[in-house]
Order: sequence, then C-alpha cells, then structure tokens
Amino acid sequence: MVELKPITEDNFIDAFNLKLAPGQDEFVSHPIRSLAQAYVYRDQCQPFGIYADGTMVGYVMVIYDYDIPEYDIWHMMIDESLQGRGYGSEALDKVIDYIRTKPFGDSDRVALTCNKDNAAALRLYERKGFVPTGAVYDDEIELVLMLG
Repeated sequence: MVELKPITEDNFIDAFNLKLAPGQDEFVSHPIRSLAQAYVYRDQCQPFGIYADGTMVGYVMVIYDYDIPEYDIWHMMIDESLQGRGYGSEALDKVIDYIRTKPFGDSDRVALTCNKDNAAALRLYERKGFVPTGAVYDDEIELVLMLG
C-alpha cells in the first residue's frame, strides 16, 4: 500500500537520493529542483514523499495556483529501480484524495503537464480521468481533471 508523507527535515535526503531512469530527465525534474520550488512557493504547495512499506519510492508536489484557481501536480516520479509496480498509479489516487480536501483553496480543477513523448505517464493520467485541454507548452501537454 502506498502512502504520501510530507517532505520534512527528516526525509528530504531520501528524496534527493531518488533516481530517474536514463532519459527520464527530459520528462520530469529531479526532486532537488522541485524542493527548491517548494521553498519559494511554500505558502501554496506541499511536497510529498511517496512511500511503500516504509520506504520512499517516489516524489510528487501539489501546488495551488490562486490566479486560476486550480491545483497543479508537479514533478511526480518513481525511483528507476521501483518503476512498473503500480506505485505511480496508487500515488496519483492519494494525491487526488489529498486535493479533494482543498488544503489551500476552493477549486475542483486539477491540472498537470506531461511531455508529449512520455507515453506511459500519458496513459496513466488518462486512465485516471485527466483530459488533454489542447494547450501545449514547449513539449508539454496540459491535462485536466475536474473533481465532482
């Protein structure tokens, strides 16, 4: 069973030690960059370690965009040695459950972007109900889920 735990001074080094598979660095930023962004946006975001059986297996950050308003999912990744075990799918369910609590503000819109060449991630997001909006930013496709 997967669980999300906030990144704190007790586990941020574990996040730094997560590894992307070769070539995945063009699809997602490493948690080091994401945690720097989390510091800057600390009043509107929550970085999480993704845990399975007490071990950090991945990372994800939820950020609230007050201008739109919407929740955004940033930098979701599973360690290269642990991919293909369903952790990403379970973690995405947990992230959506967290967003449903509306921790930063009232919005039913959840957005993320995904590299157009990241077929595995696109399939996962679409299986979970995310729909492409048609917006494209560089090589990133925007997908949105409306909570109801």
